Amino acid sequence: MPRDPRYDILFEPVKIGPLTAKNRFYQVPHCNGQGYRDPSAMIKMRQNKAAGGWAVICTEQVEIHHTSEITPFIELRMWDDRDLPIFERIARVVHDQGALAGTELAYSGMNGANFTTRETPLGPSHLPIATFTYDPMQARAMDQADIRDLRRWHRNAAIRAKRAGFDIVYVYAAHGFSVFQHFLSRRYNHRSDEYGGSLENRMRLLREVTEDTKEAVGDTCAVAVRFAMEELMGPDGITKSEAEEVIGRMGEVPDLWDLTMGSWDIDSRTSRFVEEAGEEEYVRGVKALTSKPVVGVGRFTSPDQMVRQIKQGLLDFIGAARPSIADPFLPKKIEEGRIEDIRECIGCNICVSGDMTMSPSRCTQNPAMGEEWRKGWHPEFIRAKESEARVLIVGAGPAGLEAARALGQRGYDVALAEATTELGGRVAREQKLPGLSAWGRVKDYRALQLSKMANVEIFYDSRLDAAQVLEFGFGQVLVATGSTWRRDGVAHSHTLPMPIAADAEILTPDDLMAGKRPVGKTVTLYDDDHYYMGGVLAELLQREGFVVTLVTPATEVSNWARNTMEQFKIQARLLELGVEIVTGRAVSAVRKGGIETACVFTSRTDKRAADSVVMVTARLPNDRLYLDMKAREKDWADAGIIGVKCAGDAWAPSTIAGAVYGGRRYAEEMDAPPIGDALPFRREITELLPE
Repeated sequence: MPRDPRYDILFEPVKIGPLTAKNRFYQVPHCNGQGYRDPSAMIKMRQNKAAGGWAVICTEQVEIHHTSEITPFIELRMWDDRDLPIFERIARVVHDQGALAGTELAYSGMNGANFTTRETPLGPSHLPIATFTYDPMQARAMDQADIRDLRRWHRNAAIRAKRAGFDIVYVYAAHGFSVFQHFLSRRYNHRSDEYGGSLENRMRLLREVTEDTKEAVGDTCAVAVRFAMEELMGPDGITKSEAEEVIGRMGEVPDLWDLTMGSWDIDSRTSRFVEEAGEEEYVRGVKALTSKPVVGVGRFTSPDQMVRQIKQGLLDFIGAARPSIADPFLPKKIEEGRIEDIRECIGCNICVSGDMTMSPSRCTQNPAMGEEWRKGWHPEFIRAKESEARVLIVGAGPAGLEAARALGQRGYDVALAEATTELGGRVAREQKLPGLSAWGRVKDYRALQLSKMANVEIFYDSRLDAAQVLEFGFGQVLVATGSTWRRDGVAHSHTLPMPIAADAEILTPDDLMAGKRPVGKTVTLYDDDHYYMGGVLAELLQREGFVVTLVTPATEVSNWARNTMEQFKIQARLLELGVEIVTGRAVSAVRKGGIETACVFTSRTDKRAADSVVMVTARLPNDRLYLDMKAREKDWADAGIIGVKCAGDAWAPSTIAGAVYGGRRYAEEMDAPPIGDALPFRREITELLPE
């Protein structure tokens, strides 16, 4: 289809210093959990994005010197010339696709504890390390010699980046991860010399390093400043007015301003807490302060929203991290008039959890993320079918939908049998909970793709048993029937069912999502799942007028959501709603009208009254059909069945991202040769140097 002329403005070229970007789509620097440990995987991921039409492809933050590293997080390193081959390859594959290559040079200062190098961290003042954890060490206040060293180190790194072939070189002053932001912020800068006190003094280092970088590489490279517009820490932090004053004073120094927030968790808020274009209030008015192009982010997935940002003079470039992960080919789809094919980011931050767990980033919408090099998966393409096998998929949740979509794309004839009258499985139910409506995109994208495939047929209201499956004569069968929340208390704290009175009122998330509500007014919600479900259901019930107490054996609500950077927001919201929170206690028994809990530290017990109890604990796979089919394996040949597999939550309950991945893996491995004991993926092996 031809491109919609409404979107022509998005494909205008834009000058950045001595360079020209071919359009306004800009993949801003973002982590990926691969970095220096898995460089080939990281490079292939960036290459795909360049092929997807982004005009600028940036690396993640790059450690420029061994005195500032952020172990255990896995980013890139440019400590000396031996690191350059990785960067040369990044620049080459990006250029091969007609895009500009950018790299975000980073000196983390007091954000890095230097666990690997054991060097003393440096910052503007004597203060504790400012990381995600409370590290038991401090940064040393930089003296004048340290500042001169830093300027030289940054200049050297910029020259290395230019030698490696990069087009855009960053000065990084955002997210709380940069020494330049630390100098700017009164929270961290307590100095009384020419680098402290007034704003002019606090911004001095940023100006000097930006000018150094321009002088070193500005003849052929563009210099970008990634800048925090707001720390949201009151008058002690960087405020929007102060940020605007900085840009007003040095607006013409860099070639581009990349606007973001003062901390990563604010910059990458989940869809549960902020809508698309959530940073607009902070970037509005900046273009009046500089003639240089401005890029900003806002989890942009709607082309109409993108056009508005440009036409209203808010931005020159549409910046994206998470949307470029969910759909690396987003620009091409807009250019080709295929808006409906965009795999929209759902804002769940599973991608962030990869970096936070020091593992390759994943994506709920794009199961190929992190598997581009390891397994050869592509976000858009998949090899053609290799047999005439007909496939029956039982269950149209996230695993079944993705398997059907990918197999249909390969060209197989697929029958998708759904027990209910609605596609989506758990996604269809969970998207109706507070703040999770965007998660419905997982279902919507796949349902639309399936509607275009003549070789995929969907059967609703079709609950199947083993006898029926054997009768149908499909060559391959996938069971993707999801899971069920347990009501016996089994989870992390109790691996055996807890004592529960027969007349106790127990509900599970499945009950609540099906419309059932507690008996009585007071509800105890026991969360031993530790991700989003407990907090979401507590919010649901409290908003509906129940008096909710959330009990968890963890020391905070939704503990695992630290990895998606929303734990603090979840707990804050529950407290604001009036939910009582009891931490460090595990429910040990349930009786009619109340519960017994035990302190996880002392084992001391207490009793609490409750009309009803909601158990948010573990889940059981709905694998009855799979087990029945395995039990009748001797009948497969007569029925024409070659193989029966199980995927998604029916195989092992996990995240929605895990279910989608399971569906894609099934489709990828269909008719693939057996690998025996070999690894099912490639890995990068560190070279062993001579002794």
